[in-house]
Amino acid sequence: MSTDARLFKAPPDLLSGRNILVTGAGDGIGRAAALSFAAHGATVILLGRQQQTLEAVYDAITDAGSPEPVIQVLDLASASDEHFSTLASQLEEELGCLHGLLHNAALLGPRKPLDQYPLKEWREVMTVNVEAGFVLTKALLPALKAAPAASVIFTSSGVGRRGKAFWGAYAVSKFATEGLCQVFADELGSTSQVRVNCINPGATNTRMRRAAYPAEMPTRNPDPADIMPAYLYLMGDASIGVNGRSLDAQGG
Repeated sequence: MSTDARLFKAPPDLLSGRNILVTGAGDGIGRAAALSFAAHGATVILLGRQQQTLEAVYDAITDAGSPEPVIQVLDLASASDEHFSTLASQLEEELGCLHGLLHNAALLGPRKPLDQYPLKEWREVMTVNVEAGFVLTKALLPALKAAPAASVIFTSSGVGRRGKAFWGAYAVSKFATEGLCQVFADELGSTSQVRVNCINPGATNTRMRRAAYPAEMPTRNPDPADIMPAYLYLMGDASIGVNGRSLDAQGG
Protein backbone atom coordinates (compact mmCIF):
# COMPACT_ATOMS: atom_id res chain seq x y z
CA MET A 1 0.00 0.00 0.00
CA SER A 2 2.92 2.37 0.61
CA THR A 3 3.98 1.91 -3.03
CA ASP A 4 0.52 3.04 -4.09
CA ALA A 5 0.95 6.14 -1.94
CA ARG A 6 4.20 7.10 -3.65
CA LEU A 7 2.68 6.58 -7.09
CA PHE A 8 -0.76 8.01 -6.33
CA LYS A 9 -2.36 9.96 -9.17
CA ALA A 10 -4.69 12.52 -7.65
CA PRO A 11 -7.72 13.70 -9.59
CA PRO A 12 -7.98 17.50 -9.86
CA ASP A 13 -10.99 17.68 -7.53
CA LEU A 14 -9.61 15.26 -4.93
CA LEU A 15 -10.03 17.69 -2.03
CA SER A 16 -12.84 19.89 -3.33
CA GLY A 17 -14.92 21.41 -0.56
CA ARG A 18 -12.56 20.31 2.22
CA ASN A 19 -10.85 22.29 4.95
CA ILE A 20 -7.27 21.28 5.73
CA LEU A 21 -4.88 22.81 8.26
CA VAL A 22 -1.13 22.68 7.58
CA THR A 23 1.43 23.59 10.24
CA GLY A 24 4.73 25.06 9.11
CA ALA A 25 2.96 26.17 5.95
CA GLY A 26 5.29 29.03 5.13
CA ASP A 27 8.23 27.06 3.80
CA GLY A 28 9.50 23.74 2.48
CA ILE A 29 7.24 20.71 2.61
CA GLY A 30 4.49 22.61 4.41
CA ARG A 31 4.36 25.22 1.67
CA ALA A 32 4.34 22.56 -1.05
CA ALA A 33 1.56 20.65 0.71
CA ALA A 34 -0.54 23.79 1.14
CA LEU A 35 -0.17 24.64 -2.55
CA SER A 36 -0.93 21.06 -3.58
CA PHE A 37 -3.97 20.68 -1.33
CA ALA A 38 -5.33 24.03 -2.55
CA ALA A 39 -4.68 23.09 -6.19
CA HIS A 40 -6.85 20.02 -5.63
CA GLY A 41 -9.74 22.08 -4.27
CA ALA A 42 -9.15 22.44 -0.53
CA THR A 43 -9.52 25.53 1.61
CA VAL A 44 -6.18 25.48 3.40
CA ILE A 45 -5.55 26.96 6.83
CA LEU A 46 -1.96 28.18 6.72
CA LEU A 47 -0.42 28.00 10.19
CA GLY A 48 3.06 29.28 10.91
CA ARG A 49 5.17 31.70 12.93
CA GLN A 50 5.71 34.45 10.38
CA GLN A 51 2.94 36.50 8.80
CA GLN A 52 5.12 37.48 5.84
CA THR A 53 5.91 33.93 4.70
CA LEU A 54 2.29 32.86 5.14
CA GLU A 55 1.15 35.82 3.07
CA ALA A 56 3.51 34.75 0.28
CA VAL A 57 1.91 31.29 0.25
CA TYR A 58 -1.53 32.90 0.40
CA ASP A 59 -0.69 34.97 -2.69
CA ALA A 60 0.66 31.95 -4.56
CA ILE A 61 -2.54 30.02 -3.87
CA THR A 62 -4.92 32.81 -4.88
CA ASP A 63 -2.82 33.72 -7.94
CA ALA A 64 -3.22 30.12 -9.10
CA GLY A 65 -7.01 30.45 -8.87
CA SER A 66 -7.33 27.99 -5.98
CA PRO A 67 -9.75 28.50 -3.06
CA GLU A 68 -8.84 31.40 -0.81
CA PRO A 69 -6.83 30.11 2.16
CA VAL A 70 -6.94 31.23 5.79
CA ILE A 71 -3.87 32.56 7.62
CA GLN A 72 -3.27 31.65 11.27
CA VAL A 73 -0.10 33.02 12.87
CA LEU A 74 0.94 30.89 15.84
CA ASP A 75 4.32 30.05 17.34
CA LEU A 76 4.09 26.42 18.42
CA ALA A 77 7.14 26.83 20.66
CA SER A 78 5.32 29.24 22.98
CA ALA A 79 1.62 28.54 22.35
CA SER A 80 -0.53 27.86 25.41
CA ASP A 81 -3.64 25.72 25.84
CA GLU A 82 -5.65 28.91 25.44
CA HIS A 83 -4.04 29.66 22.07
CA PHE A 84 -4.94 26.19 20.78
CA SER A 85 -8.51 26.28 22.10
CA THR A 86 -9.05 29.75 20.62
CA LEU A 87 -7.76 28.52 17.26
CA ALA A 88 -10.11 25.54 17.39
CA SER A 89 -13.10 27.73 18.25
CA GLN A 90 -12.33 30.15 15.42
CA LEU A 91 -12.03 27.38 12.86
CA GLU A 92 -15.25 25.70 13.96
CA GLU A 93 -17.08 29.04 13.84
CA GLU A 94 -15.73 30.04 10.43
CA LEU A 95 -15.50 26.67 8.66
CA GLY A 96 -17.77 24.31 10.58
CA CYS A 97 -15.50 21.29 10.43
CA LEU A 98 -12.00 20.18 9.54
CA HIS A 99 -11.33 17.42 7.00
CA GLY A 100 -7.57 17.26 7.35
CA LEU A 101 -4.62 18.17 9.55
CA LEU A 102 -0.99 17.95 8.48
CA HIS A 103 1.56 18.25 11.27
CA ASN A 104 4.58 19.47 9.34
CA ALA A 105 6.24 22.09 11.57
CA ALA A 106 9.39 20.88 13.32
CA LEU A 107 12.69 22.00 14.78
CA LEU A 108 15.94 20.25 13.89
CA GLY A 109 17.89 21.23 16.99
CA PRO A 110 21.67 20.92 17.32
CA ARG A 111 23.48 17.97 15.75
CA LYS A 112 25.40 16.88 18.85
CA PRO A 113 25.98 13.69 20.86
CA LEU A 114 23.48 13.22 23.67
CA ASP A 115 26.08 13.73 26.39
CA GLN A 116 26.67 17.25 25.04
CA TYR A 117 23.06 18.11 24.22
CA PRO A 118 21.79 21.34 25.87
CA LEU A 119 18.63 20.92 27.93
CA LYS A 120 17.13 24.18 26.64
CA GLU A 121 17.32 23.05 23.01
CA TRP A 122 16.10 19.56 23.96
CA ARG A 123 12.96 21.04 25.50
CA GLU A 124 12.37 23.36 22.53
CA VAL A 125 12.55 20.49 20.04
CA MET A 126 10.24 18.31 22.13
CA THR A 127 7.76 21.16 22.55
CA VAL A 128 7.41 21.87 18.84
CA ASN A 129 7.87 18.35 17.46
CA VAL A 130 5.83 16.35 19.98
CA GLU A 131 3.86 18.40 22.49
CA ALA A 132 2.38 20.78 19.91
CA GLY A 133 1.22 17.84 17.80
CA PHE A 134 -0.55 16.33 20.79
CA VAL A 135 -2.20 19.54 22.01
CA LEU A 136 -3.22 20.77 18.55
CA THR A 137 -4.73 17.42 17.57
CA LYS A 138 -6.59 17.24 20.87
CA ALA A 139 -7.96 20.77 20.43
CA LEU A 140 -9.07 20.12 16.85
CA LEU A 141 -10.67 16.71 17.42
CA PRO A 142 -14.23 18.07 17.69
CA ALA A 143 -13.83 19.81 14.32
CA LEU A 144 -12.26 16.69 12.79
CA LYS A 145 -15.02 14.45 14.16
CA ALA A 146 -17.62 16.82 12.71
CA ALA A 147 -16.44 15.99 9.18
CA PRO A 148 -17.84 12.94 7.34
CA ALA A 149 -14.25 11.61 7.24
CA ALA A 150 -11.02 13.22 8.34
CA SER A 151 -7.30 12.54 7.99
CA VAL A 152 -4.54 13.50 10.42
CA ILE A 153 -0.97 13.18 9.15
CA PHE A 154 2.06 13.34 11.43
CA THR A 155 5.49 13.87 9.92
CA SER A 156 8.00 11.20 10.85
CA SER A 157 11.60 10.56 9.78
CA GLY A 158 13.96 7.71 9.07
CA VAL A 159 15.77 8.59 12.32
CA GLY A 160 12.46 8.18 14.12
CA ARG A 161 12.39 4.52 13.15
CA ARG A 162 16.03 3.68 13.79
CA GLY A 163 18.07 6.01 15.94
CA LYS A 164 21.30 7.48 14.58
CA ALA A 165 24.19 9.13 16.37
CA PHE A 166 24.16 12.93 16.64
CA TRP A 167 20.47 13.33 15.80
CA GLY A 168 19.64 13.98 19.44
CA ALA A 169 16.26 15.38 20.36
CA TYR A 170 15.09 15.40 16.75
CA ALA A 171 15.40 11.62 16.45
CA VAL A 172 13.82 11.02 19.84
CA SER A 173 10.97 13.40 18.98
CA LYS A 174 10.26 11.47 15.80
CA PHE A 175 10.13 8.17 17.69
CA ALA A 176 7.63 9.89 19.98
CA THR A 177 5.69 11.15 16.96
CA GLU A 178 5.34 7.59 15.64
CA GLY A 179 4.01 6.52 19.04
CA LEU A 180 1.65 9.49 19.31
CA CYS A 181 0.25 8.65 15.88
CA GLN A 182 -0.30 5.01 16.83
CA VAL A 183 -2.09 5.84 20.08
CA PHE A 184 -4.38 8.40 18.42
CA ALA A 185 -5.07 5.94 15.59
CA ASP A 186 -5.94 3.12 17.97
CA GLU A 187 -8.22 5.32 20.05
CA LEU A 188 -10.02 6.96 17.12
CA GLY A 189 -10.12 4.08 14.66
CA SER A 190 -13.11 2.34 16.20
CA THR A 191 -14.88 5.38 17.64
CA SER A 192 -14.81 7.94 14.81
CA GLN A 193 -14.24 8.55 11.12
CA VAL A 194 -10.86 10.13 11.85
CA ARG A 195 -7.83 8.24 10.56
CA VAL A 196 -4.31 9.01 11.79
CA ASN A 197 -1.10 8.13 9.97
CA CYS A 198 2.56 9.09 9.72
CA ILE A 199 4.52 9.99 6.65
CA ASN A 200 8.30 9.97 6.27
CA PRO A 201 9.21 12.55 3.59
CA GLY A 202 12.72 11.17 3.11
CA ALA A 203 15.67 13.28 1.97
CA THR A 204 14.13 16.38 0.40
CA ASN A 205 15.60 19.68 -0.74
CA THR A 206 14.44 21.82 2.18
CA ARG A 207 16.07 24.38 4.45
CA MET A 208 16.12 21.84 7.30
CA ARG A 209 17.82 19.20 5.16
CA ARG A 210 20.43 21.70 4.01
CA ALA A 211 21.09 22.66 7.63
CA ALA A 212 21.45 19.02 8.64
CA TYR A 213 23.74 18.16 5.72
CA PRO A 214 25.61 21.36 4.77
CA ALA A 215 28.13 19.46 2.61
CA GLU A 216 25.46 17.67 0.60
CA MET A 217 24.58 18.84 -2.90
CA PRO A 218 20.98 20.09 -2.41
CA THR A 219 19.91 19.21 -5.94
CA ARG A 220 20.56 15.52 -5.37
CA ASN A 221 17.29 15.41 -3.41
CA PRO A 222 13.80 15.96 -4.83
CA ASP A 223 12.03 19.24 -4.25
CA PRO A 224 9.06 19.20 -1.83
CA ALA A 225 6.57 19.43 -4.71
CA ASP A 226 7.91 16.14 -6.09
CA ILE A 227 6.88 14.09 -3.03
CA MET A 228 3.28 15.30 -2.82
CA PRO A 229 1.59 12.13 -4.21
CA ALA A 230 1.85 10.40 -0.83
CA TYR A 231 0.45 13.43 0.97
CA LEU A 232 -2.48 13.65 -1.43
CA TYR A 233 -3.07 9.94 -1.02
CA LEU A 234 -3.34 10.21 2.75
CA MET A 235 -5.56 13.31 2.58
CA GLY A 236 -7.92 11.92 -0.04
CA ASP A 237 -10.62 9.26 0.13
CA ALA A 238 -8.34 6.61 -1.38
CA SER A 239 -6.78 6.22 2.08
CA ILE A 240 -10.03 5.75 3.99
CA GLY A 241 -9.47 2.62 6.06
CA VAL A 242 -5.72 3.24 6.30
CA ASN A 243 -5.07 3.96 9.96
CA GLY A 244 -2.05 3.79 12.25
CA ARG A 245 0.38 3.34 9.39
CA SER A 246 3.76 4.97 8.74
CA LEU A 247 4.28 5.47 5.03
CA ASP A 248 7.20 6.71 2.94
CA ALA A 249 6.90 9.54 0.46
CA GLN A 250 9.91 8.31 -1.49
CA GLY A 251 11.68 5.12 -2.42
CA GLY A 252 10.37 1.89 -3.74
